[in-house]
Amino acid sequence: MDGHTDPKFSHQHAEALKTFRSNLRKKFECLCEGTATQGNPTLLNEIYTELYITESESGEINNEHEVKCNDIFRPLPGQDEPIRTVLTKGVAGIGKTVSVQKFILDWAEEKENQDVQLIFPLPFREINLMKDKTLSLSDLMHIFFPETKEMKPFSGEYKVVFVFDGLDECRLSLDFQSNVRLCDVSESASVDVLLTNLIAGNLLPSVLIWITSRPAAADLIPSECVHRVTEVRGFNEPQKEEYFRKTISNQSLANRIISHLKSSRSLFIMCHIPVFCWISATVLEKMMSQAESGEIPKTLTEMYTHFLIIQTSIKHEKDYEKNVKDEDMIVKLGKLAFQQLVKGNLIFYEEDLRECGIDETEASVYSGLCTQIFREELGLYHGRVFCFVQLSIQELFAALYVLLSFLLDKRDVLNENLSSKHSHKFTCHTISDLHQRAVDKALQSKNGHLDLFLRFLLGLSLESNQTLLKGLLMHVVNISYSEEKTIEYIKTRIRMNPSPEKSINLFHCLNELGDQSLVNEVQKYLRSGGLSGARLSSSQWSAIVFVLLTSEQLDKFNLRKYINREQNQNLMTPDEVLLKLLPVVEASRSAWLRECGVTDEGCAALSSALRSNSSHLRELDLIGNKLGAAGLTLISDGLKDPRCKLEKLWLYDCGVTDEGCAALSSALRSNSHLRELSLNRNKLGDAGLMLISDGLKDPRCKLEKLWLSHCGVTDEGCAALSSALRSNSHLKELDLSDNKLGAAGLTLISDGLKDPRCKLEKLKLYDCGVTAGGCAALRSNSSHLRELDLSLNNLGDAGLMLISDGLKDPRCKLEKLWLSDCGVTYVGCADLSSALRSNSLLRELDLSWNNLGDAGLKLISDGLKDPRCKLEKLTLSDCGVTDEGCAALSSALRSNSHLRELDLSENELGDAGLTLISDGLKDPRCKLEKLTLSDCGVTDEGCAALSSALRSNPSHLRELDLSDNKLGAAGLKLISALKDDPHYKLEKLETDC
Repeated sequence: MDGHTDPKFSHQHAEALKTFRSNLRKKFECLCEGTATQGNPTLLNEIYTELYITESESGEINNEHEVKCNDIFRPLPGQDEPIRTVLTKGVAGIGKTVSVQKFILDWAEEKENQDVQLIFPLPFREINLMKDKTLSLSDLMHIFFPETKEMKPFSGEYKVVFVFDGLDECRLSLDFQSNVRLCDVSESASVDVLLTNLIAGNLLPSVLIWITSRPAAADLIPSECVHRVTEVRGFNEPQKEEYFRKTISNQSLANRIISHLKSSRSLFIMCHIPVFCWISATVLEKMMSQAESGEIPKTLTEMYTHFLIIQTSIKHEKDYEKNVKDEDMIVKLGKLAFQQLVKGNLIFYEEDLRECGIDETEASVYSGLCTQIFREELGLYHGRVFCFVQLSIQELFAALYVLLSFLLDKRDVLNENLSSKHSHKFTCHTISDLHQRAVDKALQSKNGHLDLFLRFLLGLSLESNQTLLKGLLMHVVNISYSEEKTIEYIKTRIRMNPSPEKSINLFHCLNELGDQSLVNEVQKYLRSGGLSGARLSSSQWSAIVFVLLTSEQLDKFNLRKYINREQNQNLMTPDEVLLKLLPVVEASRSAWLRECGVTDEGCAALSSALRSNSSHLRELDLIGNKLGAAGLTLISDGLKDPRCKLEKLWLYDCGVTDEGCAALSSALRSNSHLRELSLNRNKLGDAGLMLISDGLKDPRCKLEKLWLSHCGVTDEGCAALSSALRSNSHLKELDLSDNKLGAAGLTLISDGLKDPRCKLEKLKLYDCGVTAGGCAALRSNSSHLRELDLSLNNLGDAGLMLISDGLKDPRCKLEKLWLSDCGVTYVGCADLSSALRSNSLLRELDLSWNNLGDAGLKLISDGLKDPRCKLEKLTLSDCGVTDEGCAALSSALRSNSHLRELDLSENELGDAGLTLISDGLKDPRCKLEKLTLSDCGVTDEGCAALSSALRSNPSHLRELDLSDNKLGAAGLKLISALKDDPHYKLEKLETDC
């Protein structure tokens, strides 16, 4: 029941709750997309576009997946532990605050999370204003939320959520190692002590907490205090387009804007940031309307310059009384932007403004002067907080300030504010000198916080953008400088830089300056492939990385496209090519390096990629590379890193032995993200299996699929595996095919399956040397098993009888059973028929290559006719069946409405058999959709009956395979002539005739 209507609350409490909810709705219902309180707000629900949010490094939490905003605290299916504290990361402007706003608004409007009675939004920018206060948590709540005086929100009657937005803006000292421990909401302490105890769970351990932060500040919260980590990735490709279609009412104009942005890949990439979409929509909607003319922006700087001009013109339309010159305003805001950018601050307070010559009485004028550039906020505490509406706008103003300081005052503020022991000691005499210093400063930045600033500084120096700015900056004249000198310096730095990753922003800078020479130079190599056979310079490799990173298809990286062994003249090994393209690997979700000749040297690079903070890698395919123990150890080192998010790892036929399994076992014990692991066709042996089983037993291991076929395992290794199955509740699929387990091995595995903690659903034991003796253990299995493959094991009729007994058990959950080539005859089919008549769960049964004969088919058909049988797929290829058995099968088809697929290939049915089956197909109760009759001795004669069946009303058959039969032109003509018949539904026909 919702808290605001719960009878346990007094009328006074209920009214206070109603007022509280109403106040939050009013505060959060409008999206201030750059606009201050003076602007024209937009209703959030009218324009909100779902953001792409993924679960990231989450400790004990299940695998990474997309998370909807309102599900932020909801555990995943099968997850027992509740989620108390969620940390959501994301770069500036990516949509963290909007996600918080949507979460709160949906709650306030009674749409979502109605099991929550109270949500307290406490942005760090407002908490900063209380940093010198000493008070209790109750007092703090009374200040921010006066309604709580009537509620007693921490009495245990309410389910409460605290939302702390903008950890990166926090100016408090959050010392989680402090010995000051608070457990009482009425006990006074400094605000930072209140927060650390609240987040750590000492204070109000039952409340839920949501914290948002830029990645650089996320480590301020200890990992042990966080139960789920999510990341806001902004808009994906479809969401970008959805945003523009929602924002721009004229859909024809919206389509033109989307097309223009797509034509400039660097701009469209930036559109994953919602605020950049808003800026682009603002500029392009105005410029591309019929009333406007001029060059449409194609670069980042051009887009932002037009945005600045548009916003300043809004000020003139509003005709502010205060006489503040545009140029003075821009210089002061630029100084504030630059000085705070250097410090890493996005939020400013009155003392910050005063340091830049902005009097606090003028602050409202400045924020009103460009309502969508710089704004003042009055928060819950009614303290005054200032900020640029987005970090990129702050970076634009910072670049403008650096440029103007040099042009107007001959000051090199870069050297004044960013001096370091690595700085060049030369004096800047020209714009090119200033550019060189800015390039060096940006390259020295470890977190890339000057990258966008540099792009703006270079772009603003172009004559085209200076011309645009003349209307704002009256004292600035066209600057004459050598663009070529700057371009050559950037190219030199690209050549000097050994890491292509560090050079990416420099290529964006060249793009701002209109230089595509390096990019055009390498396009021919990419078109031809075979990079390993080309003599490429370091700058060309960097260009290739840039091109690939800015291409539209980054989801999957395939190394084979770039190594052409026929052209390779021993210039570069696959490992060396991999190392050069490592930034592309990191940026891709899936990396396919199958049979590329990668060795342990390449594994060292991949290990580095797995440990990277910026890695998006979720799938890694190394099938057919001779990695050996050394390579596996390196990959395992990467897996163990808490930053690694890899979910799928394929190491099929990689020369791995038990020696490498120790490192892999260690990785499984520390990695909570890996879900699929393939080690097929590696000589692990029992020793290797024992080590892997040790890893599986660790509660941190969340592996769901494990493939170990053809790994030299025997029953000896199954004891350890059985123990792992009894303690691991995550493993869902296990493949042990082509290992000599025998009856003893199967018995051990069955013991593990019987444990209630085991959740295994799919087990493959193809060709494992299992006999009837091992089937007895399966008979008593009441596990979660849904799929079982025992093909190519000599089970015989005795084994089938035991398995059939198991199927009849009401606790049996088996849905798919493969028993091909198991030495079964018609004798065992009696028990199987009985099982089919009592088991309503079995959906798929494969009995291929068993000598069932017509007698066996008749028994199985009896089972199919029972209304309790729900079998959907039956495979009886090469089972010794003739037309004699088809009479019973035809009868089953006429009474069974569940069977969808039937395979009778390689049986001597002949035309008589086909005629009987066709009779069954004509019955309206028959719902068969796929029929395989390849190599069944059918001739043209049988096609007449089949033709009649296909004309029957209704016919459900969609796929028919008659390949390898003796059909002639007459048979084909009979079937082909049906295409115009209204009852003909066939979509796929194979004849091979």
